[in-house]
Amino acid sequence: MTVKKQVSLWKRELEDVIASKVNEFQLLDYSKATSEDIWNCLLDKVWKGNPEKTLHEVVQDIFHLHPNIFMTYLTQQSWRDNNLQESLDALLGNEKRD
Repeated sequence: MTVKKQVSLWKRELEDVIASKVNEFQLLDYSKATSEDIWNCLLDKVWKGNPEKTLHEVVQDIFHLHPNIFMTYLTQQSWRDNNLQESLDALLGNEKRD
């Protein structure tokens, strides 16, 4: 019998697989790659939420995560974080400092 669960419920079983992906990215000179960033990238870009999948499907998705997808995700997160900070500064009346 094949068990399907929401991908977030597989996270504990996937720690070693994700760590392997972190090591792979670090060998490719993506030194700031973290397990949490990779997991969030998969949720946002590959799975687009929290779908139901089997364990082998989730492992396959992790191993097939391409560095370009990961870097695009990190770039978009950086833009979102900067825009959020600018919005907060504007609301709080803080001036931008260069």
